Amino acid sequence: MGSAGTEAPVRLQVDSCLRTLSASRDPGEIVHALRTLTRNLEDGEFTRLHYTHAIQVLVSAHCFGGSCDDEEIKKLWCEMFLRGPPDQTLLLLLDTISSTGESAALERCMSVLEKFLSAGRLQVLLWSRCEVGGACSDSPQLRETIIGHLAALPSITCNHLHTDTPDAFLPQQYYPLLAASILDSLEKTCCALRAGQDCSLGFVAQVLGKVCIQGYSSQIFETLAPRLSSLTRVDPLWQRVTQRLLEKVPERCTECVITGLIRSLSGAAAVSRLMGNLVVTNKKAQFVLTHKLLLQQYQHTTALLKSVLGYLALDSERRTLLKQVLRSVCQVWCNSSAVKHTSVEQQLYVSKALLLCVALLSHSEIQELRQEMFQCMLGGVQCRLDSSIERIRRMGMIVGECLSHKLDTPGSQLKFQYEADEETRELKSLMESPSVEDEDDEQQRPDTSTSLQPESKVEGSAGQSVPSEAGRGSDSELDSDDDLTPYDMSADQEKKKSAPPRYVRDCLEALISSDDAERVELSLQQAEALFRKNVKATQEVSVQFSKVLLHLEDRYSTAHFHTLRQNAMVALTVTDVKPVVDYWTTEFYSLNYSLRQRMDILEVLALSAQELSEPIINKHAGAQPISAVTALEQCDDITHWRQIVEKRIQSKTRRISKGGTQSVKAVPNRYAPVAGFFFFPLLRSYDRPQVTFDLLGSDHLVLGRLLHTLGLLMHLAINAPVASQMGRALLDFVWTVRFHTDQMVRRGVVFAVCGVFLSMPGENLLAELGDDLMETRAWLADVAENDCDADCRSLAVQSLMLLDKNLKTQLQIPDMET
Repeated sequence: MGSAGTEAPVRLQVDSCLRTLSASRDPGEIVHALRTLTRNLEDGEFTRLHYTHAIQVLVSAHCFGGSCDDEEIKKLWCEMFLRGPPDQTLLLLLDTISSTGESAALERCMSVLEKFLSAGRLQVLLWSRCEVGGACSDSPQLRETIIGHLAALPSITCNHLHTDTPDAFLPQQYYPLLAASILDSLEKTCCALRAGQDCSLGFVAQVLGKVCIQGYSSQIFETLAPRLSSLTRVDPLWQRVTQRLLEKVPERCTECVITGLIRSLSGAAAVSRLMGNLVVTNKKAQFVLTHKLLLQQYQHTTALLKSVLGYLALDSERRTLLKQVLRSVCQVWCNSSAVKHTSVEQQLYVSKALLLCVALLSHSEIQELRQEMFQCMLGGVQCRLDSSIERIRRMGMIVGECLSHKLDTPGSQLKFQYEADEETRELKSLMESPSVEDEDDEQQRPDTSTSLQPESKVEGSAGQSVPSEAGRGSDSELDSDDDLTPYDMSADQEKKKSAPPRYVRDCLEALISSDDAERVELSLQQAEALFRKNVKATQEVSVQFSKVLLHLEDRYSTAHFHTLRQNAMVALTVTDVKPVVDYWTTEFYSLNYSLRQRMDILEVLALSAQELSEPIINKHAGAQPISAVTALEQCDDITHWRQIVEKRIQSKTRRISKGGTQSVKAVPNRYAPVAGFFFFPLLRSYDRPQVTFDLLGSDHLVLGRLLHTLGLLMHLAINAPVASQMGRALLDFVWTVRFHTDQMVRRGVVFAVCGVFLSMPGENLLAELGDDLMETRAWLADVAENDCDADCRSLAVQSLMLLDKNLKTQLQIPDMET
């Protein structure tokens, strides 16, 4: 029977063996059938026509018994999967795993698939597609199926096996293994090319693209990128093979492959070796590298920016694209609409790209692009200085300084004053001569930057240390009085020429008419204490003193001038509330005041209201701490007020683990009776532009602070009788500016709305504002989803939480976990 079987056609042999495996229980017959099938694995007709059906029968056959031949059966069974065509084996195993419930067949497939991966069958599969003619008979559908299964093996197995998935099938183990298999195929390709054989990298490139487009580019390039960088450094053939691989990546996968590769490489030189002139020959790669990574996305690191722009600068053909990038970035950077409608983070990213481009240009290229850079500098700096966001203003100053320095305009280089921080130093460092070498190369070089320290002693001719000339004293110094004990003057104090004022009127007189810097400083230092101590005397001159303090200038560069002046203004306000507050609110809309003075008025009103809102049972021990004072330079920082809002939200949020809602207890304070005096006059003339003050026009810096101040005044009026009227008036005001282009104004609008929802009684929200609340809620939902500013989105989400909480309470909807 055996000799007849060897002479019979392959199909008859296979049919006979498969019938035996399906029906027989005899171990000897099973072993014979398996041996016959394994001998046919070398036959091309068998592997092409019968192999898939054979392993399907093997998966479903019950070949495992308790006889002594079981181990041989297992060995032969596994050999059928590990020696056959790897593409057919992989497809069958994955399809079986994804469609089979818990059974012995599933366990056998999982076991053999693990062996399939560990035996290097992925390498065999990839290399079989690299050899010319190796996959000519594959249909496009079969090819796409194989690529999909190779790229998605972890997803296919994990979706079915869940927590029972073996470690070998998890992404963190599978994709490094796939990357190693790709490297092995590339290495064999290099060897074949050296031997004069042709190879195709199309299949491997499609697998790489499929893996990256599914979101696993970091896992695959974590193994691929460092190895390719090392190999291409010394072997031009490796450069050619790698560049060819990237050229073959499908167009729809180009972006994720290029981005993942550059993110995993260290330095522009490595990118240039691996990609060559791909950016010149491939339009999709050109769009990604010159536009999308630079102008449409901003989540990437500075290192990636350096790699991309350095790559463009390393070759003469690519430098044309570098100049094109500079023109595009200049247009975006000086666009006032982009400044208003993009986030601060994206503007910082574009600023970095601009500085890096300029740093990479040669002197002749700068002269060629001089006009574009000059227009960019003028327009971009101007529109950023008009912003109310401090980071944006400082960004414009730094980039303006760097560009004017690079343009080297005689006598017209820009110079600004700003407070340096980490972001400032990073931006300036980008203008230094950029290095395009790999970080690996730089780390291997010895450090030659260590400078010799000056020695206090010099070596004599005999090797003994000799005091240097600077340390030698003359003979006359030896006769000095150094041995006398000095008089202790540590406790001495400088004698003041002027005495501090003891009365309020003396303090007022000194600030009005004195030309003595020391007397003015002493008066400022004593003003707050005098106001709080002498209430009656202060009330007699409160309005006059307010006028003096508002117009007071720092003529003598007094230490802590702005803090002393502001604390005095706050003390004056809380001492004689109604007249002083009336003066502040009247002068806020008056003519001929600077923006700084109007901002001072708003800050004083906010700090005074906070002090007055403290419970009467707690005696006030002093003015607000200095840390609570917000200077003009920090006018876009609303952290302090947001902390107030968040604490209030916490008190109105019910959590099952913490019990019921902790409502705010109403306690008497000095602010509630006078809240209207603070609030309503500030809404009086906002829509009346003046010669020196246009609140709804160019002076949006003050508008943003006004909105934040009104929101805080509204919040402090909680439980006050006038809270409902204040809430209605504030919503009417903010509704007119809710779509303002300035980020600071939009933050103020949402903060004010949040203050209304915090402080206005819930029953009044529904009764008085029912028609407007639904429209307000739709607007807040749009802001929370689409606003370019992160603070606006966060505040909008908090406002929605408060609104929903109030509505549920009033409509008696059972409260859920928030």
